[in-house]
Formats: sequence, C-alpha cells, structure tokens
Amino acid sequence: MIHNILKDKPTKLFLGFTAFFVANALIAECIGNKIFSLEKLFGFTPVNFSLFGQSGLAFNLTCGVLLWPLEFVMTDIVNEYYGPKAVKRISYTAVVLISYAFIMFYGSISIPPADFWIGSKSANGIDNMQTAFSGIFGQGMWIILGSITAFLVSQVVDVTVFHRIKKATGEKKVWLRATGSTVVSQLVDSYIVLTIAFKFGSNWSWPLVFAVGTMNYLYKFTVAIILTPVIYFVEGRIEKYLGHETARKMKRAAMGQEDDGFVNIPTAG
Repeated sequence: MIHNILKDKPTKLFLGFTAFFVANALIAECIGNKIFSLEKLFGFTPVNFSLFGQSGLAFNLTCGVLLWPLEFVMTDIVNEYYGPKAVKRISYTAVVLISYAFIMFYGSISIPPADFWIGSKSANGIDNMQTAFSGIFGQGMWIILGSITAFLVSQVVDVTVFHRIKKATGEKKVWLRATGSTVVSQLVDSYIVLTIAFKFGSNWSWPLVFAVGTMNYLYKFTVAIILTPVIYFVEGRIEKYLGHETARKMKRAAMGQEDDGFVNIPTAG
C-alpha cells in the first residue's frame, strides 16, 4: 500500500511541503537567539528611529525572521492546493515537534557535562562550553511560549484571510490573497510574540512593545512584498509537476468545491 501512496504525486508533494515546513520552523526557532543588524548586513549605518516615545530604534532583528517569511509562503501554497485543514495539520505538527525539541534542549542542558568537554574550546575563546551550550539552547520559557502562540494564531489568521480573499476573487489575483494574508498575519504575529515574551515575560512598557513591533513589522511587510513573485514561481513548478488538470481539481477541492472523479488529494483533516 505504501508504494501506491508514494506513487501519488499530490501525496508526495504534501509530504515534501510538510517536511520542509516543519524543518524550516524548527531551524528558525533554534537560530532565533542571535540578533543581527539588518543595516550592517547591507553595509549601511544603523538607522535611528523614534516611535511611540522610544528613541534609538534600529532594524535589529532575530536571525529567525530570515526564515519565517518562508513559512507563510508555504502556508499560502498549501492553502491553495490542499485547503485550510492541511495548513492546520502541518502547523500543529510543527508546534508539537518544536515543543518536543525544546524539551530535549532543556533536558540536555541539565545533563552533567564531562570535565574535559567544558574547556575543550578554550583555544577558540570559549572558556566554558556548558555555559555556551546553555546560552544557545536555553531560550527563556516566555520567549518559547510567545513564539509558539504567535505562530499558531498568525497561521489561523493567514488561512482565514487567504480564503476570504479567494472567495471574493476566484482563481484570479494570486498576489492579492497570498500577499494580503501574509501582511495581515505578520502584523498579528509581530505584536503577539513581543507581548507574551517581553511585556509579560520581561515587563516591557507598552510603548516599547509597539515601537519594536512596528520596526519588526516594517521588515516583515517589505519581505512579504518581495517574496510575492516566489509564489508564482512555485505554483508554476507545481502545475508542471502535477499537470494542469490535476492542479485545477486540487484547487477546487481546497475551496470545498466537488470535482467528480478526482480522489487523489490526500486528506489532512
């Protein structure tokens, strides 16, 4: 039976999407501890914004934001061909596995280190490997809670906005439903994660939350616009892989429209 499943192109495609979606989300969470300067990345002097009474603001972002936009691109593509139940399935899968990964991280931090290992990287400027390991993998629980909550809520918002736009426009204006849903969901994501992780977890003031959230959202909004052509490119490759007729039937099924004779769409509900 497994051979028949793996021969089905829509099924293989869905498995590939799920694997990449989960791996990308987990990697984004793992590298999110590092803060980088977006301006310095492009060779510019950091900007100096003032928002909501907060001065000295610049585009200092977590490395995780480099990968999170891909999650929303994937969400829109899966939504287009497999529907909202499939998006929810891969989102829940990602959250469960991210939670599992962080439990394992915390467990490994508490395991007593070997004496020789602690100073094994002293030649590279790392005096205590246990401290370094804990600093990298020991993200605060408020940050983890904020990130996972923001991810789930923004995914639901993305799916909802996407389908409302698609119902209004039909098969036309892919850019509108893809970019529009991402722009709205990223707005929600930006403020939820900061509110939980830093307002509740570190007692930030509300003006600081709104100021930093706005800076983060400006970046995410820009990236969402830039990545719009990627949606068209990926959908073109999918159409070529599946065939135009199969892709058309999958899109109809994703919208809850029956198409007689088509039974090969993997159900994710």
